[in-house]
Order: sequence, then structure tokens, then C-alpha cells
Amino acid sequence: MNTQQLKLFKQLLPGLVPLFVFILIDEIWGTQAGLIAALFIGVAELLWIWVKEKRFERFVLFDTLLLLLLGGVSLLLHNEIFFKLKPGLVQLILCAILGFSAFSNLNIVGLMSRRYLKNMDVSDAQMQHMQGSIKLMFWIFLGHTVLVFYATFYLSDAAWAFVSGGLFYILFGVVFLVTFWKQKRRQYGQVQAVSEEEQLPVVDESGKVIGKAPRSACHNGSKLLHPVVHLHVFNKTGAIYLQKRPMNKLVQPGKWDTAVGGHIAFGEDLQTSLKREAWEEIGLQKFSAKLIKSYVWESDLERELVYVFSSNDFQGIQLHSDEVQEGRFWTRRQIEANLGKGLFTPNFENEYREFFLLS
Repeated sequence: MNTQQLKLFKQLLPGLVPLFVFILIDEIWGTQAGLIAALFIGVAELLWIWVKEKRFERFVLFDTLLLLLLGGVSLLLHNEIFFKLKPGLVQLILCAILGFSAFSNLNIVGLMSRRYLKNMDVSDAQMQHMQGSIKLMFWIFLGHTVLVFYATFYLSDAAWAFVSGGLFYILFGVVFLVTFWKQKRRQYGQVQAVSEEEQLPVVDESGKVIGKAPRSACHNGSKLLHPVVHLHVFNKTGAIYLQKRPMNKLVQPGKWDTAVGGHIAFGEDLQTSLKREAWEEIGLQKFSAKLIKSYVWESDLERELVYVFSSNDFQGIQLHSDEVQEGRFWTRRQIEANLGKGLFTPNFENEYREFFLLS
């Protein structure tokens, strides 16, 4: 059972406790003793929730009063059928709430959860996941409700007591085990995927390698500092070659960027990484490059230690992969006329202003 299902179960469980107490006491000392015990437990729950959480739990009150009403009718008329219908009637109401929340645009249970969890932000994705959990809860309650009504009219008292009480826990136990098994399988699959994912070095600001992490972990907002190389390529007139990022890129899609930019792989040195990235992105092989500077660049998604290189060897450029949508040379005038207009990546604009604007 996932976290949302457990929260929902915990919200509903207090209202069902008086019923379970009645079933237990009724088997030992009879209906009248069971009703007194259920009343005591219901009142104790109401007081405890009020003192601890400063809220009035209407569901506990409703369940306790309904239990007393139907139990009292059963004692007066000497007919247990009214009392036996009680858990089924309560669960019909729960089924209505769960069904409405699961299959309509108004998620009543979700709104209740947001009210109870005032200090927690519940995202739309979490609400959608919760709705899936509510659907599962709906089918469990509906199946159990049908069994309760069947047991009321066609089974013995002992069988009704088991269906109304113990079977409820068994059903949730089975759901918990199945859900737990599915989550473990999913987690195992994620671990396998991470183990096969590209590993990047994690460094300090001096460039010393202090660990490694999967590529996805470096780009998920964790701000693990990892090294990258940037290469600016100039032609004979001083124009700068820029590449246009494909629209399917996670970061800055469709914008013009540094000629070469890529991650240093774990165990790879600067020169090897620079040559590999230059070939992969713009087909450049035989070139010499000068290290200008290294600096830390931070965005919403990641934190990079950037090694900035420049080169005047432009003759071998040939685009040959889908890593780059297109590429061309830009004059200084063209670049400076478009700075700050969203045409270039913020990273490139930062480097241009820092290293080339006044040169």
C-alpha cells in the first residue's frame, strides 16, 4: 500500500473502531455490553482527536451514533437484522464518497486531505496519484459492502462478524502485500536503470573529484556540482560559431548555444572530454584549444563547473548528429543586437559578456 493509501486508510480507520470494538465485545458479553463499549470508545476518540489535533471528527461521531441507533432498534425489536445492516450502510456512504472522488472532477477525499495536511503542499501530480489510490479503495470497499449485505441476510452470526470485521483487515493486508511487491519490483527496475545510466563525476569548486552520480541525479535539482567543457570556435573574421539546440532537449530547447558543450564523463580527463564532445556535436577533430577560465554556473536544474575553451580551428566543422539542430557563424554585432531577447541560452550570454564582449 502506498503512502496516499495509508493516509486515506488512517483517515477512515478511526470511524470504524467503534464497530470493531462492538463486534469483539458482543461475542463475549452480548449486544448491550458491546453498545456501551462502542459508545465509550467513540466518545474517547472524539475527545482525543479534539485535544491532539484541535478538530472535530464528524465521521467518528456519525459512525458511533449510527451504531447506537441501529443497535438500539435491534434491542427494542429483538431483531438483529437492523444492527447487522449498520456496517453495510456506513460503507455504502463511504463508497459514494470514494466513487465520487475517483470518477468525477471533484475529489472530495483529496480536498479533505489538503485540509488535514495544511503544512504540506500537494502537487497536481500527487493528487492524480491519490485519485488512482482512491479508485482502488473504492473497489475494495464496494466488494466488502456487498459481502456484508450478503452475510447479513444469508450467513450465520459468526460468519457475519467475520465478514464485517476480520475480513476487512485481511482484504487490506492482501492489497498491502500486492502493492508492496509491485513497488519493490518498480524500485528494482529503477535501480537497474540507474546502474546502467551514464555516471558523471561529482567535484568540488577546485575541480577535485569527490564522488560520482548518475546523469539524472545531477539534473534533478540536487545541485551536485559536476564538470562540463565549453568550446567557442572563431573564424578568421572573429565571428563565433553557435549551435542551435534541438527542441527535444531538457534544458533550453530551441536556443542558440556555445559551439560545443558537454559533460565530462567519470574517469575522463579534460582534453579527452573536449575532443570527444567536439567530434560528437560539430564533427571537429584536428584542432587546438586554449583554456580561458573555469567557473561555477548554477541554474534551477543543475550546478556545473564549466571549463571554457576557445579555438580558431574552424575548417573541420561538419554537423553529423542529431545532437545539434543547425549551426552557423554569428558576427559580434549580430550577437550583441540579440542579447537578452531569449534567442541565446543564458549560459552562452553569460560567457559572451564575461569573456568576449570587451575584447
